[in-house]
Amino acid sequence: MTTRSDGRSRGSRTVILGALGFVLMQVVLVAAARSQSTGAQMEESLPQALGGLTPGSQESRLGTAPGTDQGPFGIQPGRDQPLMGAGGGTNVPRVPSSISAPDAGPTPRPRAIGAPESLPIPRASLYGTLALPEGEEAEAPPGGMTIDEAIERLVHENLDLRSKSLEIPQARADVLTASLRANPIFFADAQLVPYGNYTTQRPGGQTQYDVNISHPVDFSLKRRARTNYATQALHVTEAQYQDAVRIEINNLYTAYVDILSARQIARYAQASTEGFDRLIRATNLLYEKDMASRADVSQVRSQQQIAAVGLQDSQENLRRAKRTLGVLLNIPPEQAEAMDFGGSIEDRAPEPPPVEELVRMALSCRPDVVSFRLGVRAAEAGYKLATANRYQDAYVLYQPYTFQNNAPNGLKSAYSWGVGLTVPMPIYNRNQGNIERARINIQQSKIELANIERRVVTEVVQAAREYAVTRDIVKRIRSEIIPSSEQSKNDRFILFQSGEANVVSYLEAQRVYNDNVKAYLDTAVRHRRSMLNLNTVVGQRLLP
Repeated sequence: MTTRSDGRSRGSRTVILGALGFVLMQVVLVAAARSQSTGAQMEESLPQALGGLTPGSQESRLGTAPGTDQGPFGIQPGRDQPLMGAGGGTNVPRVPSSISAPDAGPTPRPRAIGAPESLPIPRASLYGTLALPEGEEAEAPPGGMTIDEAIERLVHENLDLRSKSLEIPQARADVLTASLRANPIFFADAQLVPYGNYTTQRPGGQTQYDVNISHPVDFSLKRRARTNYATQALHVTEAQYQDAVRIEINNLYTAYVDILSARQIARYAQASTEGFDRLIRATNLLYEKDMASRADVSQVRSQQQIAAVGLQDSQENLRRAKRTLGVLLNIPPEQAEAMDFGGSIEDRAPEPPPVEELVRMALSCRPDVVSFRLGVRAAEAGYKLATANRYQDAYVLYQPYTFQNNAPNGLKSAYSWGVGLTVPMPIYNRNQGNIERARINIQQSKIELANIERRVVTEVVQAAREYAVTRDIVKRIRSEIIPSSEQSKNDRFILFQSGEANVVSYLEAQRVYNDNVKAYLDTAVRHRRSMLNLNTVVGQRLLP
């Protein structure tokens, strides 16, 4: 009984332990599955966080280049498929033709360089009051970076442009890959090798040993068409990089004018602070003569503090604008804040050419238009490549060594050579869909070219009109509105000094004058931007 009881208990413990082990195993498997699911979610979220780009991938992050539709140039029925030997015998290559291809596909993937995103044009945050400083606008201290020097540094030091520039040598490498020739194929075999020995009761042909070389013949000139297509794609990539430089220079214009604007705001704020210093002295003098109240003094002091805060805010805006430009020029923030930048928001340049001349210049030299024009050529080269891919390569076989072993028959062995040709019969055009797609891509590329030309014409006309309108507004505000507003403010100040007007009337005149100064500054900056934008839309440096 005791033994039986011990056996039952041991059996029960075994069952329980087994059940526990099974449960634990299930828990571990579930946890592992959850961890794998979590890991998969993290792996999927990472490319999404990077804009869909997998780090280290060789795919271009900039889209498809104009005229380089990838449809006809990927895996397609018309490309060289494996040609296997159809049975025994000599003079027949028995290897896949894809072994001799220099790349996985007929041509490398097309590359593309997209333009950088344009920087938003911020409106200067003004806090406090503004006033025109005495005399003409002062230039930056000697040694300050000019806009020409900034452009030179941008082209060589901007990290985004340096990254995009590497697409060009990669495209050159694609041309090299496309121009590679297919390798010949070495093949050796032994045929009619018996299981044992041939006998009179079980006769067989003599054992044969072959060595042959098969060389593919590109009679449809696929390699030439492939190289031409890759070369045209290279030209498109170069034009797209030039357009990326054009847009990045426009971003430089935006950041640079922000600095000039912030510097002018700081000067205007400084002039406003100095004006309130004179006003507080005059108010204190009137207060001592019992011609002004304590409330007038307090109100002027309050306005003086607002002007001082506005000056501090404008100085920080200037430092912020310098840091933004430092990002484009690859300059550390501390170094960018300490730099001086030359230039003026005033228009001191001669007028640009007429609109018709500007349109002609833009259509002939703007890199984005040139890239689409080259894209049409790339599409035509793609059509020729798709046409060349209709036929597979032929194979010329040279068999310099064939040894037939006649020793088992008591005869002398023989040596021989052979030659052969394998040509796929072009009964069916297995690439006609891709050829049609390439033909349509040519028409599509021409439509895209017409579309961008129409858009460029509109941009040039709008930029020229913006330049003309803002130039006239700046001249009118500078010559008519500002002088009359300043005269009204000065007259109010004289009346205030003589006690004939209170400080409220002068401050109201000061407010109107401040609004006019702000309007002038905004319009002057807007006109300066229109000058540089005209350079961008034309694609040439016309205005400084």
